[in-house]
Amino acid sequence: MKLFRSLLLAGQLLATVAAQQWPLHDDGLNDVVQWDHYSLMVNGERLFFWSGEFHYWRIPVPELWQDIMEKIKAAGFNAFSIYVHWGFHSAAHGELDFESGAHNFTRIFNMAKELGLYMLVRPGPYINAETTGGGFPGWLLTGDYGTLRNNDTRYTEAWTPYWDAMSKLVAEHSVTNGGNVLLYQIENEYGEQWTNVSARTPNETAIAYMELLEASTRQNMVNIPTSFNNPNLGSKAWSLDYDINHVGGDVDLYTLDNYPSCWSCNLAECTSTNGFPPDFTTFDYYTNFQEAAPTQPSILGEFQGGSYNPWGGPQGGCISTTGPDWVNVFYRNNIGNKIAGQNIYMLFGAESRLLTDKYSETKLLSYFVRAAKDLAKVERAGNGTTILTGNPDVFAQALRNVDTGSHFYVAKHTNTTLVSYLTFKLNMTTSLGQLQVPQYAPNIVLNGRQAKILVADFAAGAERLVYSTAEILTVSIQDNKPIIVFWVPTGESGEFYLKGAKHGQVARCEGCANVAFHPASEGLIVSFMQNRGMSVLMFDTGVKAIILDRSTAYAFWQPTISADPNVALNETILVKGPYLTRTATADNGTITLTGDYNGTTELEVFAPLGTETAGWSGGGYSHHSWGSQDSPKVMFNGQAVAVRSTRYGSLVGSLSAPNATIATIQASIPALTDWKVADGLPERMASYNDSGPGWKPANKTSTLNPWQPETYPVLYADEYGFHTQTILWRARFTGPATGVYLNVIGGVASGWSAWLNGVFLGSTLGNVSLSETNATLSFGNATTTAGENVLFIIQDHMGHDETSGVLNPRGILNATLLSSPSNSENCTFTSWHVAGQAGGESNIDPIRGPLNEGGLHAERLGWHLPGFDDSAWESGSPQQGLSAPGAKFYRTNLPLDLPGDVDASLAFELQAPAGAELRAQVYVNGYMFGMNSTPSRTPLGTAELTACIAGKFIPYVGHQVEFPVFPGILDYQGNNTIGLSVWAQSAGGGSVSVSVKVLGVYQSSLHPGEGTEYLRPGWSSERLLYY
Repeated sequence: MKLFRSLLLAGQLLATVAAQQWPLHDDGLNDVVQWDHYSLMVNGERLFFWSGEFHYWRIPVPELWQDIMEKIKAAGFNAFSIYVHWGFHSAAHGELDFESGAHNFTRIFNMAKELGLYMLVRPGPYINAETTGGGFPGWLLTGDYGTLRNNDTRYTEAWTPYWDAMSKLVAEHSVTNGGNVLLYQIENEYGEQWTNVSARTPNETAIAYMELLEASTRQNMVNIPTSFNNPNLGSKAWSLDYDINHVGGDVDLYTLDNYPSCWSCNLAECTSTNGFPPDFTTFDYYTNFQEAAPTQPSILGEFQGGSYNPWGGPQGGCISTTGPDWVNVFYRNNIGNKIAGQNIYMLFGAESRLLTDKYSETKLLSYFVRAAKDLAKVERAGNGTTILTGNPDVFAQALRNVDTGSHFYVAKHTNTTLVSYLTFKLNMTTSLGQLQVPQYAPNIVLNGRQAKILVADFAAGAERLVYSTAEILTVSIQDNKPIIVFWVPTGESGEFYLKGAKHGQVARCEGCANVAFHPASEGLIVSFMQNRGMSVLMFDTGVKAIILDRSTAYAFWQPTISADPNVALNETILVKGPYLTRTATADNGTITLTGDYNGTTELEVFAPLGTETAGWSGGGYSHHSWGSQDSPKVMFNGQAVAVRSTRYGSLVGSLSAPNATIATIQASIPALTDWKVADGLPERMASYNDSGPGWKPANKTSTLNPWQPETYPVLYADEYGFHTQTILWRARFTGPATGVYLNVIGGVASGWSAWLNGVFLGSTLGNVSLSETNATLSFGNATTTAGENVLFIIQDHMGHDETSGVLNPRGILNATLLSSPSNSENCTFTSWHVAGQAGGESNIDPIRGPLNEGGLHAERLGWHLPGFDDSAWESGSPQQGLSAPGAKFYRTNLPLDLPGDVDASLAFELQAPAGAELRAQVYVNGYMFGMNSTPSRTPLGTAELTACIAGKFIPYVGHQVEFPVFPGILDYQGNNTIGLSVWAQSAGGGSVSVSVKVLGVYQSSLHPGEGTEYLRPGWSSERLLYY
């Protein structure tokens, strides 16, 4: 009685809370999108916002965006988010490119509409995003536009054209104008509203900046809610609720940004912000939202989907840190914290596009969120251990829908770091009173790192579950009756109470055991155990129950047959078997599916065909055969599938084994041989002519960059229009210099090498703890002339820093000639020249864009491009490599003839001998793939989010050796130009081996790479200008 009395008191408290009338908000411009304390609403319908992050500029093949978006939809999401990368679209001040290749991303808006996905658009201007300069264009980073991210008029003038263009594009595709853009984020992780948060002391500069962005947004006719992702639990920035003094700058919707297990595989990177992240420890977000935004829905605008792997991180990243078990516990914990929306960062970054177990585990929860319509209007109904679970080691959070009374219980380990095996009963509040469940089945289990969401008074269409101790995967309403899909970890038991039912029967038992039907006062209680497989139960109410174990649930799909993001459960079908089910239609007895599979695959479909195929007749189950006139048809990827109807109303057929497999595709790909080679660094020689347009005099005597150089002229590459990748410097001097001191800044893990009159002086290799390195180099091994001498330096530009470091320069901080103490003659440089990307800011390759290449000789002359004539080059293999310091460029061809109906994921694998001190870059049809941007460990990929620039290989820093390359960049039915630069940094020289690896092969509706010829423009003689 003490237990139930406590529960009754909790219920009374809840009733008091529920009685509070929360205000209904909109943006003041229309009521298409509204929100309150509980959730977003679109056209009056509540929406649990379930989103994942996708970066189009990390997959610069527009024809593949459909693949990613179909996989997002297939996983059960109703929305996705994109960062828009200002620097990707703006090579020079005053220049914007929203037209060339992947720079034209309007098709994303159109596909979102077609597929039924809402969009959160996040255009910055600063985006962070683990990309160079946080998405700022390189031309902005000289100091000429101030310190940035403030109301400085110079900075305002810089971002205004970009912001105008983005806002107008978003306005055109917003939900208020017939599109699917739902939210528009202002700035990013800019928690600067308060100089003292608890005292609410305003930061006037930050407020003025936010108000400029917001005013411009509205002036450009964006009439959807604005949002902001608060970067931590402490800053409480830009919330209308928290801003009780109306200091300004607030957005419509406050959201929270959180990475509970550290955003990096190097945990030390997180300590300065959040302290050392505890292992597998969940956080309390409920309190933050009630303090910062109580009248708004609790939305996680960014929540951890993985951790990026910095230079020097573990090979393959820290996948186990945020694997399927992490998804299971942390995402359910968020729901227990009464969140009403979540955007997973990342969902897809730039990996192989293969589906992982993490994708499948995420899908289990996504489908539940789709089915649990009552979840969009809940209050906390209590939380604790013994009150709810009777076990101090099990902690439960209870949520209650304030209108319907349905309950959601989130159970997890009290100490989530533990991996212990726990059992318990759950004390539930139901419409039938207080119940301790299960009543017949074995106790509920938490086996290791696991959480569960269990329900009471759950609505399944017009039917109700009084409770369930098995998790609900989803519900599909077909022919006006629900199919309720349950799942349990393999070998576990469950129990559910179906209201109104009197009789039930096992129609299929694959892996089931101990199934029993227990009559109850208001219906039927069913207990069961489920091993690997799928079981089906039928009830006299017309309800079907499908019971799956986890492994089978991973292969279970719920495609929608409408384009409404807020999916109606009667507009879905159920599919078991394929690797991926992309889309579905059900029309006039024909079910048309698209998707991917490998190997012989059993296909099973539950679809609303307008005719009952199975049902309850009298006291038992009966099966109604299809007649010849109404025999169902199933099409998969345009091919008819022979099917039979089952006794429980599904259709079963088989997808035959595809001809292509990983083994057959791998065997069809030729080894990379017949390499040609040329000197990749002629600039080191004194006789080299640097007077052409590929070089600029480096002669500035001042800079507005806050980081002032130690010597002059200013040797910062950005000052001369070179913002990315390799930078070359040539200096002239006369006089009896004996050496040089150089301090070079290129970013974390950067390195450089120097030559005097063609003779190697030395290198600094760089490491993960330094962004600038210095060395004193003697001229003792080189010959200085009485006349002019040439010092040559090659430096690796690792991308600009982020946040407060965006203005940190890239170049030479100090260049000082040294002379003998006995020599009184002053030694100074007489001139400097610098080379970077061909054309600098003129963007001579708009398809590949301004971040694709740097200043290597081969890059400037276009040796990496298809169509360059290397017939005069010598033969030479990178496996033989260099025997001395320097650089060489290698070229070969890769002919491919892959089947058109196969989606194959290919990667280039680079290896070097142990201890090799070199830097290499691989090019595929002109793309040095990735361009100072970071791929992500996500559910749609096989590699951890990595800071390594895709295509850049530094074996002594590590540890990326595998570089996925997309179809469309690769021509799967043609010839491909492969380039490789190898820069040996020490006397031992260096060699690299390159091979092509097949990561996955699936028969697919996708037809990857089709129509992508325009993405592979070839060489032109214009490149000869940049010698």
